[in-house]
Amino acid sequence: MDGYDVAQICREGHIVTTMAARYPQFRQDFCGKCGAPTTMTCENCGSAIRGYYHVSGVIGGSVDIDRPSFCHKCGRPYPWTEAALDAARAMADELDGLKPDEREALKSSLDDLVQDTVRTPVAVLRFKKLALKAGSEGAAALRDVLVGVVTEGVRRGIWGA
Repeated sequence: MDGYDVAQICREGHIVTTMAARYPQFRQDFCGKCGAPTTMTCENCGSAIRGYYHVSGVIGGSVDIDRPSFCHKCGRPYPWTEAALDAARAMADELDGLKPDEREALKSSLDDLVQDTVRTPVAVLRFKKLALKAGSEGAAALRDVLVGVVTEGVRRGIWGA
């Protein structure tokens, strides 16, 4: 039968399995990479996290999925998205190359980097300008925190292909 399986992902964003319903033996209560608790549902609405999409009659193929940043049912960010944004905000406070108002501008742009909205291109431009001012070490640290939760367009816009 065609349809989504259920993904199991830890609170830090590591994918445990993309087929938790079909193969429950691969489920884990805690992540093997970081030890964080795992989940298969949105903490806000209880909807299952979409995993691998099964197509009748098709055998094989990749079981990898792009880790979702937001719940498909209620639109709320998943815990790993929130954790990355919180870490990026905390990191912005530590960037010596920025003035206090620039730190606040950077922090206020972060939410628009994880969503595809009309404000996203402005956030990309602001991020690039401020990351340059923050220096290569600060920019690299922000990249490491955000690269897994920003949209594909933002990844290309800030860091290239």
